[in-house]
Amino acid sequence: MSLTKAEIAHLRGLRLKKNREAAQAFVVEGPKVVAELVAAGHAFESIFATADWTQYESAPTEIIAESAMAKISHFPTPSCVLAVGKIERSELTPGEINNGFTLALDGIQDPGNVGTMLRIADWFGFDRVLLSPDCADLFSQKVINASMGSFARMLVVTTDLKAALQETTSPILGCDLEGQPLHDVSPPASAVVVLGSEGQGISSAMAQLLTQRVTIPRRGGAESLNAAVAAGIVCAHLRS
Repeated sequence: MSLTKAEIAHLRGLRLKKNREAAQAFVVEGPKVVAELVAAGHAFESIFATADWTQYESAPTEIIAESAMAKISHFPTPSCVLAVGKIERSELTPGEINNGFTLALDGIQDPGNVGTMLRIADWFGFDRVLLSPDCADLFSQKVINASMGSFARMLVVTTDLKAALQETTSPILGCDLEGQPLHDVSPPASAVVVLGSEGQGISSAMAQLLTQRVTIPRRGGAESLNAAVAAGIVCAHLRS
């Protein structure tokens, strides 16, 4: 199969958020992540692959030449498969957050951290992840790649966190250096865990809603923990 200049330009353009929003489509590239998403039941609009992608029989795939893949690839070294998905946004149902465990990301702008936190929430059986609008774009390739398939398994909602959480009956725990030591906190039956960015912390709007601040006790000299590492420690404690 050959690709037209317009198709190549469209696929290359999806690396930018403004183009993804205009087209309501996103791209993910690489054999491991595409296979993981297909296995998780994620439906792609189209998949382009070179002949050496051995899993093409598991999903409708258009085989293209390596030279064509080089033109549409988002990577310096082209992969053997690139998939295009439709942007579909999930919504919360009224009262949903009152049950189970929610991870709320408040201004986490590093896409690798956002994707890793999706993976962490998935690992510890959290029910959903909320992203504030100023988080890294959920449909960026870096977020999806870092999630290692959890992008397709988790309920992820981008929303105004204050509006979504202001009436919840679940405790809202905020990760803060001045909080109560995490291991002094008994794991509740349900909870919302709020993590802010490493640089800014939890926003003032969200700080007003916290029912408790928790911290991971520091024993050494490091100034702070990576946000995703902190998320893993807190999630592990709450789900122990």
